[in-house]
Amino acid sequence: MRTLQKIALVFTIIGALNWGMVGLFEIDIVASLFNGSDSMISRIIYIIIAIAGLINIGLLFDHDDEKK
Repeated sequence: MRTLQKIALVFTIIGALNWGMVGLFEIDIVASLFNGSDSMISRIIYIIIAIAGLINIGLLFDHDDEKK
């Protein structure tokens, strides 16, 4: 499960950077790369990032018992 969470974390960071660009400069990198936010591939990427965010909710409740 750790590998899945790390992959999800990468997608979550990409999504956060994209939203930062939208907020600061009104540039949606995903939409720019894939012909608009309404294109099928852009929507798939947005869905993947949303699922990654949901997977990372588990990190909030992950007790790091390995370091004890």
